[in-house]
Amino acid sequence: AAFEWMKVVANNKLSYEIDWLGIPIIQTPTDLVLMQELIFKVKPDVIIEIGIAHGGSLVFYASLLELLGKGKVVGIDVEIREHNRKVLEKHPLFKRIALIEGNSLSRKVFAKAETLIPRQAKILVCLDSDHTKAHVLKELQLYQKFIKPGGYIIVFDTIASALAKFNSSDKKYLDNGPAEAVREFLKKNKSFVIDKKCDKLFISTSPNGYLKRIK
Repeated sequence: AAFEWMKVVANNKLSYEIDWLGIPIIQTPTDLVLMQELIFKVKPDVIIEIGIAHGGSLVFYASLLELLGKGKVVGIDVEIREHNRKVLEKHPLFKRIALIEGNSLSRKVFAKAETLIPRQAKILVCLDSDHTKAHVLKELQLYQKFIKPGGYIIVFDTIASALAKFNSSDKKYLDNGPAEAVREFLKKNKSFVIDKKCDKLFISTSPNGYLKRIK
């Protein structure tokens, strides 16, 4: 039943109907609730979001960090459209946001992200850009370096390959999406496990996508 509902969400682009504090966020309400729980539990100093779209998720994370009284959100995207940048820069929570334009896998972008992270900072990483297996796997291998034990990498849209069976426009993700990248990553990296507690609401774009570092 949960997957049938996610098919309805995807086919009707319902996640595109949601704003957070005035900016489109393109997430399901259940995933937002889960992320709120995770951020309150981990209390990260820095949240890195790769793939920012309109910037709604950046503002969502920034609003939670504002309530916690600390922290910064680093948004990375291969292209930050001028309109979206201007809207974000005018937002009252932009004081907690830093933007980096460029390919998340480039050395230059990674190095720039490193300069924004204080030593010993607790980091949360959210992967939500190119959803093909190869790209997500490379992001996992690169950005896992930021995560300390007890921290998380969240791989969004792990449902993509399952939905691709029913949606011709997403065929490129058939057996070639974030879920496949997660499985490949975990085969060789025993420092991370899937946090099944984060799948408790069933309705999610990212089942088995919440990866916790245990060592």
